[in-house]
Amino acid sequence: MLPTASAPIAKLLTMMESSARFARESVRRAAAEFGPAWEADFSAMLRNVYGSDVELQDAIKGYAVFVMDSMRRQKRFEQELSYPAKTYAEAAAEVYYNDDYMRRQYLPGLLLSHYLWTHHYQQIEYFKGFFLPWLLREGVEEFAEVGVGTGIYSRLALQTLPALRGTGLDISPLSLEFTGAHVGSFGFGPRYTLRQQNILEEGSSQQYRAVICVEVLEHLEDPVAFLVGLKKLTTLGGRLFVTAALNAAHADHIYLYRKPEEIIAQVEAAGMHVENSFFANAYAPAKRDLPVPGALAMVLTPKA
Repeated sequence: MLPTASAPIAKLLTMMESSARFARESVRRAAAEFGPAWEADFSAMLRNVYGSDVELQDAIKGYAVFVMDSMRRQKRFEQELSYPAKTYAEAAAEVYYNDDYMRRQYLPGLLLSHYLWTHHYQQIEYFKGFFLPWLLREGVEEFAEVGVGTGIYSRLALQTLPALRGTGLDISPLSLEFTGAHVGSFGFGPRYTLRQQNILEEGSSQQYRAVICVEVLEHLEDPVAFLVGLKKLTTLGGRLFVTAALNAAHADHIYLYRKPEEIIAQVEAAGMHVENSFFANAYAPAKRDLPVPGALAMVLTPKA
């Protein structure tokens, strides 16, 4: 156990002993690497989102299954160097509309991964350092997040700017439900609206100065069309925070990005400029030329 762990993290470590002992080292590593800011944010999330021991234990079990499934898929990817052929509709049916999978594995696993996977938390630090300060300086009053997932990025934005209002869009009613509970557990529900919407199928009459979209591009058959949709959602002079996963085999990843340059080229093709970017791998490769999961985060501006 960490010598000075907060009560929520100490409880997490104790509960991991029975169902996810392998993950305890990830907690220790993250605490050592990211320090007090990580511990404070992680503790607040655990305390608010998982109000009971039963809920926390279920989340830990879901995370363990999520990690094991990811490792199995990644091992296959290392051998085949491609994702299994799958359409967006097939991925959506398998994951986003699958009640049991989303509740028991995907959503709890993804939320904990934001704190326990180094490259995921580095992405959060980049968001805090390069996007949220712009919102503060510009006095942005409203933002949209497309593909809310677990709601962590919307919650961080609302937490940073007390007067900010947000709209969360997602195709999955389960993600919307989870995000609503996450944001609401911090008391930000009155400032946040959720809507089930696919921006590729339904245009929006409203535009936003700030748009967030985290790890959605790799889930799509045509990421450029989606990026164009994000641009249309953003006012001229506004900014977008967009990320994508590379070389990361998951059940719903269908578009394979091998290098950051491939994503940047698509951003340019969609009529946007990369103002700033950050890339990190999940871990060092076990041997030379072995692909490892990575994440590219970008601050974008729409071109006229």
